[in-house]
Amino acid sequence: MTWAIFHKHRPTILYGISLALLLFLLKWLELRFIVINHIFEIYAGAIALLFTGLGIWLALKLTKPKVETVIVEKEVFIDTKEFRFNAQEQARLGLSKRELEVLGLISEGLSNQEIAAQLFVSLNTVKTHSSRLFEKMEVKSRTQAVEKAKRLSLIP
Repeated sequence: MTWAIFHKHRPTILYGISLALLLFLLKWLELRFIVINHIFEIYAGAIALLFTGLGIWLALKLTKPKVETVIVEKEVFIDTKEFRFNAQEQARLGLSKRELEVLGLISEGLSNQEIAAQLFVSLNTVKTHSSRLFEKMEVKSRTQAVEKAKRLSLIP
């Protein structure tokens, strides 16, 4: 049955196939003509795409933050015995009673403003006591001062 339909419409089918082949040939020639006439633009576009991709990759590589994890092991001072104030260290460092009070409040985590309010003095007075305390103890920060004071048994 299919052969009968093919024989009946044979010229039409062959004409359609020949038109499809001719259209394929024309499109192939048109593509070759475009490639030959516009080869410089095609190469320039390919190079532009290549450098754009390379630029994006390089920018991501250079701007990625380098995270380095450093593990610091430090011996923790744990005093199991009862606290005893070290008056010799206080005398050696030359700390006044007011500076010891300020140091104790710093160790509790209070800010300069809160310390001033608790001791009924001005903020500048607290700052002066703190800076003289840091000077005498030879430290640069509040946490260093508290750590050294605990090590020297100046505060509990």
